[in-house]
Amino acid sequence: MAHCLYQLNPLGGTLAVRRQLRLYLAYGLGDAGTGLAATVLGFYLFPFFTEVAGLSAGLAGAMLMVLKVWDGLSDPLIGWLSDRTHTAWGARLPWIVGAAVPLGLCFAAMWWVPFETPDQRLGYYSVTAVLLMTAYTAMNLPFAALTSELSSSASVRTHLNAARFTGSLTAGLLGLVMAFFLVRQGAVGYARLGILGGALIAGSGLACAFGLSPFARNALRPAAHLETVRVQLQRIAANGRFRMVLGLYLLLWCGLQLMQNVALVFLRVVLHLGDNWAYAMPLVFQVSAVPGLWIWGQVAQRRGRIPALRRGLALWGVALVLALLLPPFPLGMGAVWQGLFLALLVLTIMLLGLGGATAFLIPWSLLPDAIDADPDHPAGFYTAWMVLVQKLGIGLGIFGLGIVLELSGYLASQGMDQPDGAVVMIRLCISVVPGTLIALGLVAMRRWPRRSPQQT
Repeated sequence: MAHCLYQLNPLGGTLAVRRQLRLYLAYGLGDAGTGLAATVLGFYLFPFFTEVAGLSAGLAGAMLMVLKVWDGLSDPLIGWLSDRTHTAWGARLPWIVGAAVPLGLCFAAMWWVPFETPDQRLGYYSVTAVLLMTAYTAMNLPFAALTSELSSSASVRTHLNAARFTGSLTAGLLGLVMAFFLVRQGAVGYARLGILGGALIAGSGLACAFGLSPFARNALRPAAHLETVRVQLQRIAANGRFRMVLGLYLLLWCGLQLMQNVALVFLRVVLHLGDNWAYAMPLVFQVSAVPGLWIWGQVAQRRGRIPALRRGLALWGVALVLALLLPPFPLGMGAVWQGLFLALLVLTIMLLGLGGATAFLIPWSLLPDAIDADPDHPAGFYTAWMVLVQKLGIGLGIFGLGIVLELSGYLASQGMDQPDGAVVMIRLCISVVPGTLIALGLVAMRRWPRRSPQQT
């Protein structure tokens, strides 16, 4: 079976290059829709719940936890079903096609403000969140499993993931640009953001499936007869390489998601930025993360993935120190001081984007090595459990963020005028807590082999 990218076209030459470019482009589109959804939800859903939908910070945190926990719980089931899907187009494409339009519709519904009371709205958002994340998982998890099935080369897998997250971050950037112009219109603007974003999500998913169809036919497929879930869990427990990747991804992604969810609050409440500047800063992060993917991809190819990880996390750590020390915006101190402050803020966020790109690229580049250690190659199953643990951790972290902010005295209705305890807690959540998590990520990878069997 031709499951390596370089075996897809034995004729070589220009045609082979074109097929590779088509593969990378199609694979990049596969994470564009889910990347747009994740980015916009990550930056704007918490403020939407507290400032537009009228939920308290505690209820908003609980709502986001429900969203992530259900998203995680659905992963093993969809991964299990995906591994057992047998069609002429492989195990994964039918899921991508079937989930694209429902995901777009649910994303649009998430930004509608129905009913009058907070309790009624909470019920509506709970149901919508469950449907949204079920469709998200049904599309994203089978797609992610394709990385280890389209090629057996570590270099190609790294490039596939770079293309994937380039599509994800670029689409996320587009979503942030739309949000920049729309969310200041209030509930109407959020509704328009949902409709436009939903259309892009559905379209990119269908385009991905069309582009990947000739490659998915020849991809490596899961074994026809897999053991029970209990036996698979025993395999996971015995797979030390998978446990390391799992720990790394959980820690890095929790740090990144915590920063993402508290970013707008930090910019407006702690740094006292106006809405125009505050809504523009996530764009800087997104723009910086895209070249970061390819920079660390090149470092990984030349030096190895773990050295690339260390360098990226070191850069991320420098940015977190700057975020901890940044003073509030110097109102009334003249254009020069204000310009210097904005330049330092932009530099900090650029470093966060460049360093944070490792959280996207490196764990997913290492995952196929762990899958290859299993002779049955159940990529959907391993991908599901990796994403499940990550989402459960994020859900609990976001819930904790909402509770901690509420206990610290934070009230969305007060705007920038928050108690000192809330300001300190927000600053810690954007700097010290993520810094601790990425340091633990390095500890988790301390025993990774210097040169894995698939490293080229």
